[in-house]
Amino acid sequence: MGRHHRRAKTVLGSLFTVALLAVSACSAGNRAPSPKTVRKLAGSAEAVAARDKTEKILRAVVQAYSDHTPLALGLVVVRDVCRGGTNKQWFDSAGDDQYKIKCSLYVTAYYGADPRRMGDVLDGVMDAGDRPASQIPFDHGGYRSNLVEYYRENGPNPSGPGAPEPTQMSDPSQILSWDPVHDHNTRLLIEEPEECPYNDPPVVRCSTEPEAGTVAQIRRRYGMVFKLDLGSSDYYIVYRSGQSHTR
Repeated sequence: MGRHHRRAKTVLGSLFTVALLAVSACSAGNRAPSPKTVRKLAGSAEAVAARDKTEKILRAVVQAYSDHTPLALGLVVVRDVCRGGTNKQWFDSAGDDQYKIKCSLYVTAYYGADPRRMGDVLDGVMDAGDRPASQIPFDHGGYRSNLVEYYRENGPNPSGPGAPEPTQMSDPSQILSWDPVHDHNTRLLIEEPEECPYNDPPVVRCSTEPEAGTVAQIRRRYGMVFKLDLGSSDYYIVYRSGQSHTR
């Protein structure tokens, strides 16, 4: 009888623990922040300062390509998104329950170039990358030098015999891709950026500069398109503890 009694107490204790966790999960400290809270945090002075600083840094990279390489800047797309965290996840957390708000900035630039001068264009990009403290990370490394010679028709495909035409150089902070010059499959061309769904600053901001600019216009004017993807930069985070992080 005592054994059954202890077992019943254990089961009841387990049920009480589960119930307690459920109540805790519903408590104010464990709920996702309200849209009002997210908007307030996204518009705070700290968030605005971090946003302006990060955008200035990324735009300077975009301008460096325009100023120091043969690429002609034609289009810049900026996407700025602040999203609230989720309810506290007690099991299998993906990390979105660790913060109240996270703001990220995405910048993509599109440039025009002459496909008949592809070797010289890439060489010019790498010349800029060779300079000390350059914001362009693509210098004359072994593979990249071979890429220049390939496009000047002085060497084989650096990716290997029978490999597809190389159309990208990448770095942890940047990806520079371009229309193929030898492969005329139109499905391989740089695509138009996704349309901006809506603007709702300071929570969501999306802009295209110039507003009516397109990749097709750049291609018609110059012959081919380069795309510089600077990825996303998490510039402002407020954790559940109240601590904040800015870039």
